[in-house]
Amino acid sequence: MPTQEAVPVDPDDALGARGRTALAGRHPVVVALAPAVLYLVVRELGLLALQLMAARWDKDVTRALTSWDGQWFLGIAEGGYADVPRGLVDAFGRRTAETPLAFFPGYPTLVRWVAGLPGVPTIGAAFAVSLVSGVLCAYALARLGSRVAGGSRRAGLVLVVLFAASPMAVALSMTYSEATFCALAAWSLVGVVERRWVLAGVCCAAAGLVRPTAAALVLAVCAAAAVAVWRRPGDRRAWVGGLVAPLGLLGYLAYVAVRTGRWDGWFAVQRHGWDSRFDGGAATWRFALSILGDPRSVLELTTVWLLVAALALVVLCVRRGLEWPLVVYGVGVLLMDLGSNGLMNSKARLLLPAFTLLVPVALALARRRTGTAVAVLAGISVFGAWFGAYAITAWPYAI
Repeated sequence: MPTQEAVPVDPDDALGARGRTALAGRHPVVVALAPAVLYLVVRELGLLALQLMAARWDKDVTRALTSWDGQWFLGIAEGGYADVPRGLVDAFGRRTAETPLAFFPGYPTLVRWVAGLPGVPTIGAAFAVSLVSGVLCAYALARLGSRVAGGSRRAGLVLVVLFAASPMAVALSMTYSEATFCALAAWSLVGVVERRWVLAGVCCAAAGLVRPTAAALVLAVCAAAAVAVWRRPGDRRAWVGGLVAPLGLLGYLAYVAVRTGRWDGWFAVQRHGWDSRFDGGAATWRFALSILGDPRSVLELTTVWLLVAALALVVLCVRRGLEWPLVVYGVGVLLMDLGSNGLMNSKARLLLPAFTLLVPVALALARRRTGTAVAVLAGISVFGAWFGAYAITAWPYAI
C-alpha cells in the first residue's frame, strides 16, 4: 500500500485552540489583571443597563448614582459633620446637629482627601473612591476564593463575578460606602484565612469607620484571633490583630456618645431620625408575609426572595464546611439585616457585604464546564444589572 508522507507539525498548532487559550490564561499579565477586568466588565454592564433605564424614566444617571445616602456622604465630604447642606434631612423631614452623625466618617473622609487633589471635584472623587475600592475588593475576593478549602484561582474569579453581579451591586458604583467597606472587609477576611492577623485587625478597624456592619466583621476577626491565641498563647500577631480589630467601630461610637451626651448616642440618632432599631426580625417577618400575600412591587417581592436565598446560602456554607470565621461574618451581616426594623427597601442592598455566603456557589460553578459556568454567570449578571438599574430609576423611593 502506498505510504503517506509525514507532514511536519508546528508545535504551536499542535497545542490546539484550547491549549493556546489555557497558556494565555496563565500569562502573568492575564493573571494579574483578571480580577479587575472581570469586576469592571460586570459593573460596566450594570451602568449600561442604568443608562437605558434612566432614559426610559427620563432621569439623570449622575443624579441617580448620587441619590439618597449618597447626598449625605457628599455633604459630609465637603463640609464635615458641622456644615452639611441644610436641605438634607432625616426620614421624618427633620434635622438636628446630631443627624449627620448617623453616617460613618470613613468613606467621606477618603472622598475629601481625593477631592483635595488639584482639579478633582467632590463628585468625581466619590466615584473614584468607589471604583478603586471595588477593584481592591475584587482582588481580595479572588484571593479568598483561592485560599478557602477546595478553592482555586478559577473559584476566586467566579466569586468576583458573583459579587459584582449581585442584585444591588449598583451601590458599588454609587457615592455610597458599600464598595469601601466591602474592600476592607474582604481583605480583613483574607488576613484571617491566611493567619495574617495584623492585616486582619487593621483592615477590620478601618472597616469600623465606614459602616456599622463592621460589627459582624469584628465578631469574626476577634473570635478567630481568640482561637488562634488559645491554640498558641505566644502568637503575638494574633493578640495584636484581635485587639486592634474593634478600635474603629468602638472609636466612632464613643465619639458620637461624647457628641450627643449619651452612651447609646449613635443608636439614638438612628431611632430618632430613621426609626431604625434592632427588633429581632419582627418587622422583616411582617414585611415578608405582607409582600408574599400581596406583592405590591417588583423590588419588594424580589427583596423578600433574596432574603430567603440568603438563608439558603447559609445552609450551603455550613454543609460545605466553609471556614467558620467566614460563616460567622456572613451570618452576622445577614442577622443585622433581618433583625433591623429599618427601611425594608434597603434590605437587598444591606445584603451586599455578605459576600462570603456566595463562596459555596463560586466553588460549585468553578467545577463546572466553562460553557456552563459562563452561561450561568452571564444570566446572573444580566439580572443583577437590570435589578440595580430598576432600583434607582423606576423605583421611586430610597434604597
